[in-house]
Amino acid sequence: MKVTVTGSLGNISRILIEKLVSGGHEVNVITSNAERAKEIVQLQAIPLVGSIEDYRFVKNAFAGSDAVYLMIPPNFQTADLKQYIKTVGEQYANALKETGVKYAVNLSSIGAHLENGSGPTGSNYYVEQKLNELEDLNVLHLRPGMFLTNFYGAIPMIKHQGMLGNNFPGSVNLPLTHPKDIAEVAFNALNGLSFYGKQIQYIVSDEKNGFEITQTLGNAVGKSGISWVEFSDDQLLGALMQNGLSEQMAKVYMVEIGAALRDGSFVEDYNEKKSQSVGGTTLQDFSVEFAIAYQYSN
Repeated sequence: MKVTVTGSLGNISRILIEKLVSGGHEVNVITSNAERAKEIVQLQAIPLVGSIEDYRFVKNAFAGSDAVYLMIPPNFQTADLKQYIKTVGEQYANALKETGVKYAVNLSSIGAHLENGSGPTGSNYYVEQKLNELEDLNVLHLRPGMFLTNFYGAIPMIKHQGMLGNNFPGSVNLPLTHPKDIAEVAFNALNGLSFYGKQIQYIVSDEKNGFEITQTLGNAVGKSGISWVEFSDDQLLGALMQNGLSEQMAKVYMVEIGAALRDGSFVEDYNEKKSQSVGGTTLQDFSVEFAIAYQYSN
């Protein structure tokens, strides 16, 4: 079977590529970075170098595929990140329609049930709807929780300031997942084309609040007394930008998501369907990986 994978060699896509190749599939990998081509070849996959904002390129990349894995990489240069997500998602849908691909696994997110949701969720809702409009397409929308691996970015704060925080109280529960669990679900779906129609799959490996996360990660690195700090939206935005994130990235992926966690809108649909969610890697499991990264950080 021929599968086209978007997302280059990202945290999810790399694992998915390795699994698909091991499963005997022909795998094409879309990447915007020509320097990644050699590494993709080493994984026994076929690199397709170009921009996902180039419709002709995307259409040609999808042509002849039995299935496609869809994800929209962050764009650090765009002035309107939400519109960028919508535009790329619509191009994906148009390319699938024109090429006649019958199966797609789409990386969406928790919160994508909201048409005007905060952060990227409203844009992900739009992309889901565009894909759902394709009558002949079987599509599985993956709605993962917050990535456990994002906590690597908090290592300096824990190591040098003895704290962890965000723009919501420490009592707020976070749905958590690991990229490798997402890759596993995507692989199982693509390997056997085991989905039909329009389906949604929540992927959540654990649920913990800020206080519990602070304690678990602190214990893992042997650092006691770490406190959870609730920042204001402005404080969080300023800190993220000071650490190198663009204003768009900071607002859309961090500040607005935090506000949606704070008011509960981010997880309302997930909470109704959590019994149907899948996952594997708990926070405690991840803390072992975290401790290794912490040890080798500056």
